[in-house]
Amino acid sequence: MQYVRNIVFTVLLLLCVSALFASPDYSLQENWAYYCEGDGKPVDLFLVCPTVDMGEKGNENMSLEDEDTKASFVGALNMERGIYEDVCVMYAPFYRQMTFPLYAERRAEDGEALTVAYGDIEEAFLFFLERTDEERPFILAGFSQGAQLVLMLLEEYFDDTELQDRLVAAYCIGWKITDDDLNAYPHLKLAERADDTGVIVSFNTESPDTEDSIIVPADTYTYGINPLNWRCDSEIAQRELNIGACFTDYSGAIIKEEQFLTGAYLDEERGTLKAIDINAEDYSSSLFPAGVYHLYDYQFFFRNLEENVRVRSGAWLEDHGILVD
Repeated sequence: MQYVRNIVFTVLLLLCVSALFASPDYSLQENWAYYCEGDGKPVDLFLVCPTVDMGEKGNENMSLEDEDTKASFVGALNMERGIYEDVCVMYAPFYRQMTFPLYAERRAEDGEALTVAYGDIEEAFLFFLERTDEERPFILAGFSQGAQLVLMLLEEYFDDTELQDRLVAAYCIGWKITDDDLNAYPHLKLAERADDTGVIVSFNTESPDTEDSIIVPADTYTYGINPLNWRCDSEIAQRELNIGACFTDYSGAIIKEEQFLTGAYLDEERGTLKAIDINAEDYSSSLFPAGVYHLYDYQFFFRNLEENVRVRSGAWLEDHGILVD
C-alpha cells in the first residue's frame, strides 16, 4: 500500500511541476493583455511587454496570478500603444517575464528564467500566427525585455521566407543586436532607411559620456538606426528633426509633449544612440544611473516612431499592391 501511495504522490508532484512550467493557454483571451484590439486596421501587431516585475518577492519570473503586477503590465503596454494603434490590430500576451534583478545582475541572457519567459512568448506567437490571416502583414515590437524576446523569435523563426515576406518590421528597441547575433543568424536584416521592410529597427539611448549599461555593457557594440534621420552612420540629427517627445501614463494618455526635445547621433564605438541637448540629471531614475536613458527610448522619439510605423506599413502595402483608404 505504501508503494502505491508513493507512486500516486510522485505522479501528482510531476503533474504540479509540469503545470508550474507549462505556458498559459493562449486560446483563452484572459491570457492576453490585448487581443484583436483595433479591428479593421491594415496591419497586425504582436507586442511584447517590457519588464514590470521588480522581483521584490525574490521571484525570477512574474506570476500570472499577481493581479497588481498584471495591471502594471497592461499599463506599460499602454505607454507604447499610441505608436502603433492607428495602423495596427494589436495582440499582446501576458507572459511569465523575467524580473528586474536578473537584468540588474546581468544574468538575463541564459538560464531557466529566460527559458520560461521565451517559452510563453513562443507559444503566444505561434497561436497568433494560427489565428491571424496568413496574407496579412504584421509588425513585431518590444521594448527592453520585450525586444530581447522578439529578437529571439526572429532568430528562431524568420529564416522562413513566408514569414519574412509578411514582416513589416520588428521594433526591437532597448536591446542590443551584436555581431554574434548577425553571424549566427544571417537571415536577420537591419533597417537602413525609413521605409525598408522586413527589417529590425533598434536603438539604445544614452548620454554622450555613457560607456556602460546593463543593456549595452562596456566593450560591446550594438547595431542600430537613428530614429530622427533614419541613418545608420554617426551623422548628428539635430533636435529640429524630433517631431515630438511624448511622456505617457499607464492609461496611454500623453501627459506632456515636447517638440525638438533632443537631437541624437549613433556612437561610432558603442553603436548606441547618443541623445544631445538635454541634462542627464533631468532623466535619471532609481533603476538606472544618470545618462542611461533606457526608460525613455520610446518616449524621446515617440512621434518619429509613430510616423515611421505608418511609413513602413504603407511601403509594405504598396509593395504588395494593396490599397488602403
